Amino acid sequence: MKLLTHIPAWLKNKFFIALTLFAFIILIFDKNDLFTQMDRKRQLRELLQSKQYFADQISAEQAVLDNMKTNPGTLERYAREKYLMKRDNEDLYIIPENSPQIKK
Repeated sequence: MKLLTHIPAWLKNKFFIALTLFAFIILIFDKNDLFTQMDRKRQLRELLQSKQYFADQISAEQAVLDNMKTNPGTLERYAREKYLMKRDNEDLYIIPENSPQIKK
């Protein structure tokens, strides 16, 4: 029983023990515990980054769309590149960018 006499009085206080137990339960076992909050902050940060990325993409696509509405040459170039369209009097050859090397 000599071990119990070396414990400070404030550690034996029932209010301190209850408060410590309550804080432990709230920080570890609650549905909104510390780990869940950290994970939610990480998810929020990722969502804000993706929101910024998509906002930039929308503005870039809007600029391309505005350019295509005002410049018929841009519209023709876009149709040729994206949809492989061609004029009536020309032939179209498609060369893949990552073509395999021919070994001799």
